[in-house]
Amino acid sequence: MKAFELLIEQMLQVLRTEAREQPEHYKKLLGNRLEGKVADVLRKCAVGTPFEDDIELVSGQRFPDIVIQGYFGIEVKTTQANHWKSTGSSVAEGTRVNGVERIYMLFGKMCEPVEFKCRLYEECLPEVVVTHSPRYAIDMNLLSGETIFDKMGISYDELRRQTTPIRTILSYYRSKLKPGEELWWLDSESASSGTGMVIRLWNNLTPEERNVYMIKGFCFFPELLSSHKDKFNRFAVWLSTREGVVCPNVRDVFSAGGQGSIIYRSVRYERVPKSVCRLYEHLPLIKQFILSADETEWIDFWGNDVKGKGRIACWIDRVTGYVGKQLENGFPMQESLREVLSSD
Repeated sequence: MKAFELLIEQMLQVLRTEAREQPEHYKKLLGNRLEGKVADVLRKCAVGTPFEDDIELVSGQRFPDIVIQGYFGIEVKTTQANHWKSTGSSVAEGTRVNGVERIYMLFGKMCEPVEFKCRLYEECLPEVVVTHSPRYAIDMNLLSGETIFDKMGISYDELRRQTTPIRTILSYYRSKLKPGEELWWLDSESASSGTGMVIRLWNNLTPEERNVYMIKGFCFFPELLSSHKDKFNRFAVWLSTREGVVCPNVRDVFSAGGQGSIIYRSVRYERVPKSVCRLYEHLPLIKQFILSADETEWIDFWGNDVKGKGRIACWIDRVTGYVGKQLENGFPMQESLREVLSSD
């Protein structure tokens, strides 16, 4: 390890010296041009060391850009701005070169004066950001103890070796959400098969599609039944960011018409909120969806999963937590839900 760190220091010394002597030349070494330069300098510095003749410039769509002895790696980043921040590789690291275990970040600030810094990759990653997919943010001046891994309480190596590291990252960011907020990015496994580049309007959906979204809304966002002013917020965000559907007036989907009536045990209850009436109209399909929903999808919304009919009990508790066990007109909400949904 010390031998490789010494090689890194020698490489930095050469780069810094040459940049001072040839600033205009170095300012043109952007992107893969600097990758090639770094590889050449490494090869010269490695003469007479255990790393001689074992330095490969991988570059392209692989991670990292340079591989040394099949074990060490150097990822090269450049910026023409006067700061030490950029965007790193995908958190999934699907293009990581097999066998590479220890990666360093070589960062070139290619403006006057040209400067270089090199740190362990995981030591300069403060957050996860999104371009076309979740990626690590890079900050070469990041203080010790402030990496995204410190915040999540997991090491970089432990996270990257997980089958789906993005799920751990999603759980962390979801725990930091404020009321009404929602993550607008998600991993490919939990993404809806219909989500893509096309944005659809609610009015252009088929009646069947609208019903599906309404049912999912009742299942995952029971606050829709409450009297809170912001009760439609989470559903609206989810519908647009996860499903690619824009609904100009979500209120009409669930509560248009004001009030209605429900007959339960031969008694007609009037002045029932329209959202509750619509809930009862769809109870058979709601039950079916709750019992058949994918475990990962359930955990995404509720933070944990319960099996079988335990989900029904959990859902009823959440619903009545928002509207009460009994409505103002005496309608026994909790009792009726348990009776209807417990029947086979």
